Amino acid sequence: MKLGAFSISLSVKDINASKRFYENLGFMVFAGDVEKNYLIMKNEGSLIGLFQGMFENNILTFNPGWDTNANKLKDFDDVRSIQKELKGKGIKLESEADETTTGPASFVVLDPDGNAILVDQHV
Repeated sequence: MKLGAFSISLSVKDINASKRFYENLGFMVFAGDVEKNYLIMKNEGSLIGLFQGMFENNILTFNPGWDTNANKLKDFDDVRSIQKELKGKGIKLESEADETTTGPASFVVLDPDGNAILVDQHV
């Protein structure tokens, strides 16, 4: 199962304070828009998403079809095939991708401790 690029999506109280903090750790803005309350910060292959007011808890995020530079991968597992495999293993999904579609889609699953895992395909 190829899950694609990994990042942690952090629910932050003050996006500007968080931006400054992660810049001090060597991260640079990679994508996003502070005016829209989200930034993607990058340090080499590490990605952190900062999201103010968008969701309550932190989320582990995987992007099938992307490398850590948001470049489309030639070979990847589509989000719907990943979803189908997990469902076949009896894993309960919190939200599901429409399996009749193609292209961008996502689903959410919770780990045994209640941590949200977002599998979010943009291609």
